[in-house]
Amino acid sequence: MTNLQHPHDKPTLLERLIFNNRPTVIGICLLVSIVLFWQATLVRPSTSFEKMIPLSHPFIQNMMEHRNDLANLGNTVRISVEAKQGDIFSKEYMETLRQINDEVFYISGVDRSGLKSLWSPSVRWTEVTEEGFAGGEVIPQSYDGSQESLDKLRNNVLKSGQVGRLVANNFKSSIIDVPLQEFYPDPADQGKLLPLDYRQFSHQLEEKIRDKYEAQNPNVEIHIVGFAKKVGDLIDGLIMVVMFFGVAFLITLVLLMWFTRCTRSTVAVLSTTLIAVIWQLGLMHVVGFGLDPYSMLVPFLIFAIGISHGVQKINGIALQSSDAENALMAARRTFRQLFLPGMIAILADAVGFITLLIIDIGVIRELAIGASIGVAVIVFTNLILLPVAISYAGISKRAVVRSKEDAVREHPFWRLLSNFAAPKVARVSVVLALLALAGGLWYGHNLKIGDLDQGAPELRPDSRYNQDNNFIISNYSTSSDVLVVMVKTPPEGCSAYQTLSAINELSWKMENTPGVQSAISLVTVSKQVIKGMNEGNLKWESLSRNKDVLNSSISRADGLYNNTCSLAPLLIFLNDHKAETLDRAVHAVQEFAKVNNKQGLEFLLAAGNAGIEAATNEVIKQAELTILILVYICVAVMCMITFRSWAATLCIVLPLVLTSVLGNALMAFMGIGVKVATLPVVALGVGIGVDYGIYIYSRLESFLRAGLPLQEAYYETLKSTGKAVLFTGLCLAIGVCTWIFSAIKFQADMGLMLTFMLLWNMFGALWLLPALARFLIKPEKMAGKVGNSLFSH
Repeated sequence: MTNLQHPHDKPTLLERLIFNNRPTVIGICLLVSIVLFWQATLVRPSTSFEKMIPLSHPFIQNMMEHRNDLANLGNTVRISVEAKQGDIFSKEYMETLRQINDEVFYISGVDRSGLKSLWSPSVRWTEVTEEGFAGGEVIPQSYDGSQESLDKLRNNVLKSGQVGRLVANNFKSSIIDVPLQEFYPDPADQGKLLPLDYRQFSHQLEEKIRDKYEAQNPNVEIHIVGFAKKVGDLIDGLIMVVMFFGVAFLITLVLLMWFTRCTRSTVAVLSTTLIAVIWQLGLMHVVGFGLDPYSMLVPFLIFAIGISHGVQKINGIALQSSDAENALMAARRTFRQLFLPGMIAILADAVGFITLLIIDIGVIRELAIGASIGVAVIVFTNLILLPVAISYAGISKRAVVRSKEDAVREHPFWRLLSNFAAPKVARVSVVLALLALAGGLWYGHNLKIGDLDQGAPELRPDSRYNQDNNFIISNYSTSSDVLVVMVKTPPEGCSAYQTLSAINELSWKMENTPGVQSAISLVTVSKQVIKGMNEGNLKWESLSRNKDVLNSSISRADGLYNNTCSLAPLLIFLNDHKAETLDRAVHAVQEFAKVNNKQGLEFLLAAGNAGIEAATNEVIKQAELTILILVYICVAVMCMITFRSWAATLCIVLPLVLTSVLGNALMAFMGIGVKVATLPVVALGVGIGVDYGIYIYSRLESFLRAGLPLQEAYYETLKSTGKAVLFTGLCLAIGVCTWIFSAIKFQADMGLMLTFMLLWNMFGALWLLPALARFLIKPEKMAGKVGNSLFSH
């Protein structure tokens, strides 16, 4: 066993280069840390509408191609102003609504040309008189707040067709539709465009609108929904990540002190890991990335991975220090022994992140790149800088004595765990694993793609945003979940009878599809106008075949066709954006389009927030299995290259497969769908989890080659590296499980899933790996042989 702990190989070129130039290594790391710390202080929360959507998906490409023709159907915010007592037809309410409308108009980022409320001149009423059609602005120029003008306003609203849209069905609230610009002119320099700052915009809505006007008028309550508000709330909630990071740091500090019994090594591990986090944040800013609601979790992951490798290094140095001449020799021996398995484990971590690049969603790609940068810097901070730092600081005598005692004394706990490698126990373990795999696969079929809740599932059900969303769903006929079908024709073709008839047929089909509230298009207006032109007779509420009549009837359908009458959107309002609702609606449109698309008439999906959700779900569904397969192929290839043994590869990879299957079953049981927020956990769990197996198997292989029987070799493995693996798994799980208490639901979901996967990967490496080795590894063939593993000396 001695020669295993003190390998007498000649130092490698890399080892000599690093340890012969220790002051230079520390100086370079210090200089880089200063520069990147300055860069890290410049990182700001940032995101954009386009980064959150799959730009290459056909639905999104159709939407982007026709975005200029889809007024108010892209990135919008809806502000509902509610009268707590009475209704909206009061002087005080209408004056408050006017002030809010004017205030919103001047907020930076608002597309002022598309702003719509009862005070907008574009919101008009129409009625049929004996002389023909009459109409005007809902709030006329003569409005003065008197009872007479309020009565006139009530009549105008009833004739405007806005009840259920801009005005609540119970007349107790009304909506201001606020379209947004992704980039807007800089007030100080009109030639310069500024990106929309979602957090700042959300704060302006709170301060300038909600707080200000609810304080001014106690009878008013304001409800705000929309993508920009949701993202702003997410960013605000994720600022709490700093608090969770602090909690995780303190937990890790206490556990490391208990594990190492050495202040110097604890400080060294935490310091080098924090340096890794600083480097990662600094490099993110250098490459032009900010922190969005998803990449804010990356520093946590880098900290977790850094602690994992740091603990292995400290454990190795403590073992070597018992017989080494000095701290430098112990650090060099540990570097020689653990650099390669650490490097392979880090590459496996990186593979998990890199595979996420196949998902064409900006936030996931930035998360993948940011995390890949982070694991790359761990090579320098935890695999190189940490041993160099310890070569100066050393390990406390108490820790060295404890390590020496641990190396020679009997460990009942490790002896008990070593029974996992015993023939009888191994058979039971494999059978239990197969049963768990079968159960996980069976229950995992209940796993859904996409959101499973109403409102914003990224936020808690009792959050202010979701309460506002529930209010709007309950009080308006047009929900906030809109699927837009784009009906494309040649110029001036949108008013043709064949086009309108097809739109009418699709509207009827969609309104009879479960999960659809209502559908609105220029046909809706056309039929109303034709009825009006025929003395309001209900028998005439249908499409005319006379082209002149049709042209006249759609002239009042503002916003429901473009300037050239070549594109007419059909707005389908859904009950919610649950995956099942979206699937039904999209499938119904696709079936209709398949039969009715022809030369000069196309039904294109999809715009609106529900269209974007549907496209995102499709991308996630296609990528989910691909990512999982890619991760496992890459991890298996790296294990094969490292150990040059199919048996070793299977021992390491199969416990990870079990964890993934059980993770899917847990998500199904907890009602967590596979979506942008949870899909990365699949790759991250496998990438981080493989570390345990690599470290354990590399030591197990060394003892087997020394001629020890499998169970005894596993016992020695547990004594040397098992403690570090068990500690790391528990430490990381405790740190990550603090996320479960986050106000942001998707962060809580990720915390739950990562806690489960970290613990199960650790348990799988300690329990299932030796059981599989009992059936796959032939110790007698390995004994006394140098072998062909990269770790063989």
